[in-house]
Amino acid sequence: MHMRIPAFLLIIFLFSGSIAGYGAKIFIPMNADEQRAHLKAYGVTYAALKMGIEADWLLNYKGGSFAMDQVEAVERLCKLRGVDYEVITDAQYAGIVQEIADPDYNGDVIKLEKPPKIAVYTPGNKLPWDDAVTMVLTYAEIPYDKVYDDEVLDNKLAEYDWLHLHHEDFTGQYSKFLMYRNTSWYQEDVRTQEGLAAKHGFKKVSELKLAVAKKIREFVAGGGYMFAMCSATDSYDIALDAENTDICDVPYDGDPADPAAQQKLDFTQGFAFKDYTVSRNPYDGEFSSIDNTQFRNGKVPMEADYFTLFTFSAKFDPVPTMLCQNHTTTIKGFMGLTTAFRKETLKTSVLVMGEYKPVNEARYIHGEYGKGTWTFYGGHDPEDYQHLIGDPPTDLSLHPSSPGYRLILNNVLFPAAKKKPRKT
Repeated sequence: MHMRIPAFLLIIFLFSGSIAGYGAKIFIPMNADEQRAHLKAYGVTYAALKMGIEADWLLNYKGGSFAMDQVEAVERLCKLRGVDYEVITDAQYAGIVQEIADPDYNGDVIKLEKPPKIAVYTPGNKLPWDDAVTMVLTYAEIPYDKVYDDEVLDNKLAEYDWLHLHHEDFTGQYSKFLMYRNTSWYQEDVRTQEGLAAKHGFKKVSELKLAVAKKIREFVAGGGYMFAMCSATDSYDIALDAENTDICDVPYDGDPADPAAQQKLDFTQGFAFKDYTVSRNPYDGEFSSIDNTQFRNGKVPMEADYFTLFTFSAKFDPVPTMLCQNHTTTIKGFMGLTTAFRKETLKTSVLVMGEYKPVNEARYIHGEYGKGTWTFYGGHDPEDYQHLIGDPPTDLSLHPSSPGYRLILNNVLFPAAKKKPRKT
C-alpha cells in the first residue's frame, strides 16, 4: 500500500532541501577585478580559523582565493572590513574544485586548518623606522606577540609557529648606522643592547646576537617558520657564519675586527648565503657583498624597478605556489638597508621566488632547514620606495590591495596549511 504525501508537505520538503543546498560557502575572490581589500581578506580568513572554521586556499584560482563554510560571523566580518565576497552553493563550489582538479589546470586546493601563533622579534625601545610586517598584521587585524632577546634565550619560541625578524642587525654592528651615533635614539639603542648582553652574561653585543640567532635556528630546525626582511636577512646568516671570528671593528665593540675574519667564515652555518665577502669598513653601511644595493646604484631607476614572481606547479610544488599567490606577477621594487640578494651568493639549495633579471638579483627567496622553513624578502617597505630614517609609517588604508604586502601575508597563513606529501 502506497502512502500519499500531501501536496503542501511535498512543497515544504522540496523547499527546505533547496535551502540546505543554497548558500553553503563563502567565496572570497583574490583577483584584481573582484577584490578591493586583499590585505583585509587574509585577516578574515585568519579570524575564521580562530573560530574553528576550516578554510580552503584555492591556489592560482582568481588570484589565490579563499573559501569556507557559510557562517554568519564570517560574513559579518567581511562586511565590516570591506572584503568582497560571494555566497555560493555547494554545487557551485564543487564545480570550482572540479575545475582546479583538472590535471591541465595549474591550481590546487589547500586546506587551512589551524591559525598559526605568531611572534615578532622586535625591541622594546622605539627606533625611528617602522616594520612592514607589524604594520600589515595590525592592518589585517591578525594578532601577534612581541618577543625579543629575553624571550628567545628563555626558549619561549617553542610556544609559536611563525616568527618574523624585525629589521635587526644580528652582527652586533647597530645596522652600521655610525652616521647617527650622536642621536639620542642610536645612543639609547647601544645602551639597551649592551645592557641585554651583560644581563645574559655576554661581553659583547655580537655574542648576544649570535646566541639569539642560534636559538632561532633551533626553532626552525624543530619545525618553525621564520620570515625576515631587510637587514634581518643577510645579517642573520652572517652572524652564524662568523661564529668563530670577530667581524666587528672598534666603533662597535671596542676592539679591532679579526684581520683573518674573511678566511674564518663558515658558510655551512647560515641558511641562504655562501662565498660572500664581509665589509671591513665600519662606516660604509653595508654588511657584505650579499646585498645588491650598491651594485644596482645608477642602474635601476625607480620607475623601472619591478621584480617578477616565478610561477610554480601548484599540484607538485604547493609551498612556493602558496608563498607567491597574488593578483599580479609583477611587483613594485622597494629599497632597504638590504634591498636584494646577489644571485652568485645564494646556496644551491635556495629557491628563488622573485627576481629582477637586469641586475641578476633575487628579491624573494625560500628554503628548508631541518623540519622548518625560512623565507627572506629584500627591502624595507613594499609601498615606500626608499624609506628614510624618521619617515612616517605607511598608511595601508591607502594600499588595501598592495601586491608587495600580500607576499608577507602569504607567509603568515602558510603554516596553517595541511601538509601534503610532495609528489614525485
